[in-house]
Order: sequence, then C-alpha cells, then structure tokens
Amino acid sequence: MRLTLLALVFGSSGLVGEQLVQQLIQNNSFQKIKLFVRKKPNIQNPKIEIIETKFDNLEILSPEIKGDSCFFCIGTTKKNSPDKTEYQRVELDLPKKIANLAKQNKIQSFIFVSSGYANSKSSGDYLRYKGLVEEELISLKFDNLGILRPSFLLGNRKEKRIGEKIGIIIFQILSPLMRGPLKRMKPIHVKTVAGAMIKIAQSELNQTIFESDEIVKLNED
Repeated sequence: MRLTLLALVFGSSGLVGEQLVQQLIQNNSFQKIKLFVRKKPNIQNPKIEIIETKFDNLEILSPEIKGDSCFFCIGTTKKNSPDKTEYQRVELDLPKKIANLAKQNKIQSFIFVSSGYANSKSSGDYLRYKGLVEEELISLKFDNLGILRPSFLLGNRKEKRIGEKIGIIIFQILSPLMRGPLKRMKPIHVKTVAGAMIKIAQSELNQTIFESDEIVKLNED
C-alpha cells in the first residue's frame, strides 16, 4: 500500500466529492487535503486547505497542483450548463487540462470519476466527453491511474432530478435480476465509489478502468 501524504480534490461539493473528502479526512494516510473550489465550503478540519478559483486560468493554478494523488470528480448537467461551450469546458476541457498539469507536476496517482458506458465514439455528448477524457488520461501514462465508471449513484443529493430518481427506483427494483453483464447497471452508493477511489490511490493495482460492479468488489476485497 502506498502512503499518500497530500491529496488534491477537484469537485468536493458534488455527490461523490463530499463523501470522498469525509473519507479522506478519516484516513490516516492522508496528512493534507487541498480542495479546489469556486466557492469556499463550510468545512473546517486541520487537514483541509482551500484553494478558491474560477477555473478560468488554469496555468495560474499549476503551482498548487502538486501532491501525491489527484482526485477528479467535477461534473455538470446540461440543465446547469445549457451553453454547449460551457458544457464542453466542464466535462471535457477542464479534466484534460487538470490531468496534464498534474502529469507535468509529477503527481503519481490520478483518480477520475467517469461514467458507465463512456465511449469516445458515442453520439451523446456526455458519454463521448467522458470517453475522450479517459483516452487522454491513459495517454498521459500516470504511475497509477484509476478510472471509475459508476452506474446510477445513490446518496443524499442537493439537486433533485425527477427523471434520475425514477430511474434509480426502477433499477433498485430490478437489481436482484441484474446478473452477468447487467451487474454493472446496478445502482451504487457514493460511499462505495469514494472508498474505491481512495483504495486505488493507495494501492498498486494492475487495472485502470473499473466498471460499477468492479468498484463494489474493490470495496469488498
């Protein structure tokens, strides 16, 4: 197990990010946690350092993007970012740029929350952008790279999405029937995803991409 002293977190206010930060605080291997945020969060802990940024001039951030592990879980929706250019900036341009800066600054581990069925050839922007980011990350050849592809996320959402909520209920009902290739479609709790992210950062695994059912298994091992 790799002893990780400094963690960088992008997306700490989101569903996965909030849980990730709480688990990092409780993990004795992490002595310092840098949170890169647009707005200062209401969190106080001696491990935490807040870096406020608008993410519009990433080169200025470069001196701060130094540490052992970088966790990236920033994401948006077309509802929150209806402008196509802004949506692409958040979902595609931003993670690629942060990853390149992390590589330049010799960060060993990069852990990225992608999506089930991410594919750079997808006709939909969301899955295509996730797939393109995955390809970029793999090309950078980090010492330790983890790409997580969770299914529907369970947790305490700040933003209520009716369609997504209905989908989760349906998948929960059908969950016992999901076997074989369908196992990756089972809903997964954000605690499980966050735990897997930390485990990947602290371990040397001969695997890069983790489908949703593999994320669950990683927490069980």
